[in-house]
Amino acid sequence: MKEYQIFVINPGSTSTKLALFRDETCIFSDNIFHDSSELLPFDNVNAQLPYRMDKLWQSLQHHKIDLRGTDAIVGRGGGCYPLEGGTYIVDDLMIEHTRNSRSNLYHVSNLGVQMVEKVHDRYGGMMLTVDPPVIDEFTDLARISGCAGIFRHSMLHALSLKATAMQHARKKLGKKYKDCNFIVCHIDGGISVSAHRKGKMIDGNNASGGEGPFTPTRVGGLALTDLVEHFPDKTIKELMPLITEAGGLTSYFGTSDSDKIHSLVEAGNRKASLVWNGMIYQIIRYIGAMSTVLGGEVDGILLTGGLLRFQDIEDQIREKCQWIAPVSSYPGEFEMEALAKGALRVLTGEEEAKHYSGRPVWEGFE
Repeated sequence: MKEYQIFVINPGSTSTKLALFRDETCIFSDNIFHDSSELLPFDNVNAQLPYRMDKLWQSLQHHKIDLRGTDAIVGRGGGCYPLEGGTYIVDDLMIEHTRNSRSNLYHVSNLGVQMVEKVHDRYGGMMLTVDPPVIDEFTDLARISGCAGIFRHSMLHALSLKATAMQHARKKLGKKYKDCNFIVCHIDGGISVSAHRKGKMIDGNNASGGEGPFTPTRVGGLALTDLVEHFPDKTIKELMPLITEAGGLTSYFGTSDSDKIHSLVEAGNRKASLVWNGMIYQIIRYIGAMSTVLGGEVDGILLTGGLLRFQDIEDQIREKCQWIAPVSSYPGEFEMEALAKGALRVLTGEEEAKHYSGRPVWEGFE
């Protein structure tokens, strides 16, 4: 049996994660941390590409990783037009639409397919992406906003959320994802809180757009009047970094390094404790909202993401939400494995890779 080599690239708001798999076995991984102070000088996400690629090449050189003969390079997808779930071939049209944020997703995941192309240019291999954050399975009611002409968008950590739900259903409940209802939270540099009904992600906060809980780098769901009144002289261009990179914990402490901030909490710093617990409070509030979306029929509340290395996050959510449904924690994430498995299914012929159509899966009610 042929053994497939798969290189995985996952750019996040405060990190670039790399991994090399042989079939389902990870033989190399690296988590390159980027402090917000390093990223703020860039005018936009796309401008970070050379910086992140330099870090990638340095990592491969430092760890003596040779990618010659790699069968597939798979990257976390970004802001192309919304599409259905699955594994997709990365082509010029997807790269162009992602670079230009056709779905209005201004997030570092837009760099994923661009980084895949750069590695492919040097080493070859099939270019793929799996379950990008613009997967759209919202119900019609979830799409309605309070402003005519604006619809709510599905922009969450779809890859992580779905992988966690599938694993929990199979390993903990002995069921299929399509037979369960879950509230799933990805808690890291970005925070997504989502409702899953019978295998579909039917609602959730627009994590990349600033909706939902505030995070290490994002302001969260501020009242628009507060934002305008607090920054009366700032242009939209000047406000965008605050919404996506310089908000949340960064705006309070000048850094997105959660380890440094949590050390202040542990030391009893009043400001740090108040802000940190305020972030957890907002996550809890959105979990409550998703429970009503599911009509209280919830098989489990699932937590995943890098910030779960701090036990107080899980403890507070469990204390406040256990009455809704059992709370299960999966610290870290399954994104790297999920990306590799999606590529492997295509390489082995178990699944046929999809082709990006260049059109959104949902184009309006009319």
